[in-house]
Amino acid sequence: MKENLEYYIGKYATWSSYQPEEKGVVIAYASIHGNTANAAKELGKILQKKGIEKVVIFDLARDDFHEVIANAFHYDKMILASATYDAKLFPPMEYFLRQLEEKNYQNRTIGLIENGTWAPLAGKCMKDILTNMKKINLCENVVTIRSKLNKNSRAKMEELAEEILSK
Repeated sequence: MKENLEYYIGKYATWSSYQPEEKGVVIAYASIHGNTANAAKELGKILQKKGIEKVVIFDLARDDFHEVIANAFHYDKMILASATYDAKLFPPMEYFLRQLEEKNYQNRTIGLIENGTWAPLAGKCMKDILTNMKKINLCENVVTIRSKLNKNSRAKMEELAEEILSK
């Protein structure tokens, strides 16, 4: 156990101070009909074209939940994309954010994408939860999608990508 002791002490120091281990972006989405998923994947492509090497994308309703949590702590930035569901968050996103809150998630930059045809409220709901967390740097640009991507929402995704790159 004495070999690589500095490595393990370094890991403990990083984890206990809630610092990210690596630069990169996690995109976690909760999609009902696939349009929010399409937006999340499109943003992933935009980020990669702009030079972010590490972009990992997760479907909160289908992917291994523990892997999503681990990656959220591993990387320094995250994009959350959620559909609005009954004027609230789609339950997989709500659960994910509550788990991060319970685990004292902090020291990260987060961007938001909300989707809602009539009354997109997912962004507000996500912000309400995130404001309870320490040292969360929320991006000013929130992308609002009304059902599916269009010219305006694509332009807002470009702005969000530029903002996340600058932080």
